[in-house]
Amino acid sequence: MAQKVVLKIMTMDDEKTKKKAIEAAADVYGVDAIAADLKKQKLTVIGDMDTVAIAKRLKKIGKIDVISVGPAKEEKEKKKEEKKDEKK
Repeated sequence: MAQKVVLKIMTMDDEKTKKKAIEAAADVYGVDAIAADLKKQKLTVIGDMDTVAIAKRLKKIGKIDVISVGPAKEEKEKKKEEKKDEKK
């Protein structure tokens, strides 16, 4: 089951650090998508991966805070579509 992990990286304030963070997260097995927001210092990782493994990799770059861990929205949308089809 795919999950969505949102992390705040305190030291991500320039393009160089952003690139390092994306590369570190991409090395973890099971990552499908990565999105980085430089203004909010947030990194969003989606996939079937270990959250602890991502946190360990990103701690090498700088201080991190795990903001949220939960299911990816795509799966919820698919379930809603299936329910709509069943009602018809």
